[in-house]
Amino acid sequence: MLYPSGHHVAAWRHPATSVTANIDAGHYIRAAREAEDAGFEIAFISDRLGVPKAREEALRRVDEWSHGFEALTLASAVAVSTTRIGVVATASTTFNEPFNLARQLASLDLISDGRIGWNIVTSSLEQESENFNPVPSFDNGDRYRRADEFVDAVTALWRSWKPDGFVRDKESGVFFEPGTVNEAGHAGPHFRTRGPLNVIPSRQGRPLLVQAGSSEAGKALAARTADVVFTAQPDLVAARGFYQDVKRRVVAAGRNADDLRVLPGIFPVIGATRADAEDRYAELQHLIQTDVALSLLETYLGDVELSAVDPDGPLPDLPVSNSIRSRQSLLVDIARRENLTVLGLARRIAGARGHFQLIGTAEDVAGAIEDWVAGGAADGFMLLPPTFPDGQTDFIRHVVPLLRQRGLIAAPDASGTVRERLALPPVDAAFPHHRRERA
Repeated sequence: MLYPSGHHVAAWRHPATSVTANIDAGHYIRAAREAEDAGFEIAFISDRLGVPKAREEALRRVDEWSHGFEALTLASAVAVSTTRIGVVATASTTFNEPFNLARQLASLDLISDGRIGWNIVTSSLEQESENFNPVPSFDNGDRYRRADEFVDAVTALWRSWKPDGFVRDKESGVFFEPGTVNEAGHAGPHFRTRGPLNVIPSRQGRPLLVQAGSSEAGKALAARTADVVFTAQPDLVAARGFYQDVKRRVVAAGRNADDLRVLPGIFPVIGATRADAEDRYAELQHLIQTDVALSLLETYLGDVELSAVDPDGPLPDLPVSNSIRSRQSLLVDIARRENLTVLGLARRIAGARGHFQLIGTAEDVAGAIEDWVAGGAADGFMLLPPTFPDGQTDFIRHVVPLLRQRGLIAAPDASGTVRERLALPPVDAAFPHHRRERA
């Protein structure tokens, strides 16, 4: 996951990170290239369409990744600067139109030679809705109903072209055969788009569909449409339950269980010894500013207001969030199970933000990854480095060789679309003759 200075909220204050990482395209390109050389399959770019609320004293210290590049723009820079790794960019179904987004993503997929993915989000911050006109409904159910139709409209547009209809014969003057192109003809409660799309598919057929919501509505959308699910799961038991639930839903939707890959996030702090890892983690925790940690917690609890709550007291009962329901439920469960105060929970999630957090040696991390995969809890993982570049580099240098020794990952592969490298089923609309020769 290509965060600026790291996934820990205080990473930007660490001596090893750059304070301008969030506005340095070269930073993201270097990180993606390092991951590509190590054999990673995906470079994931998150995004949001507004600055989250923050306590007045935290306004100057708010989460740095809210002040960086737009995801599709950054994805284009990363895609043309790499040759093998997939590039997944986040785009909202609440604040976009299907035709424009389908065209942008299809263009990126052609530019990258079949390496683009779309992280489908419905947006989670009320502040995002204040930047658009007219304002669509921000109700959780309405957002997901819109998302369902949005994905249908986009995929219909991506099927506008038949892959075997392009002749490109200079002698006869025939570029493509009649019947090669079809109108999408989508008409629904939220969108109308006739098509056809004026961008043809890459050899991948269409961009990878990635879904990151773990609510009931999010899992239903993923089971029907997604190729990959990125999920926050704090431990093996929870991850196994989620994995089995989603796979059952995929089968119930008429697909094969292996048509979808489940990737939990992992936040590893790696040391030469466990004591060394604990020291590294403590160094990051020492850099946390209380107001920033509490503002981050309020955001991940669904934009709740905790200013009137004693930070040294227990987390109160909360209304069900309209925005980020699955993460709210996860964090409340952590607070109750670990008997944390409000501030204790804020500090607890300042790094992993609810994802699986592991502080230990490279052997500890590799062993946990093996246990999760063998235990039916994951098909792979989304790496959330605590800091960049050190957190990613440490994982690549020390954990990746152990994973190779255990047969969990293969050597870097220079061929294939991101869909092929994830062993996902092919898409009918793929254009096999589009592969570019690379120097």
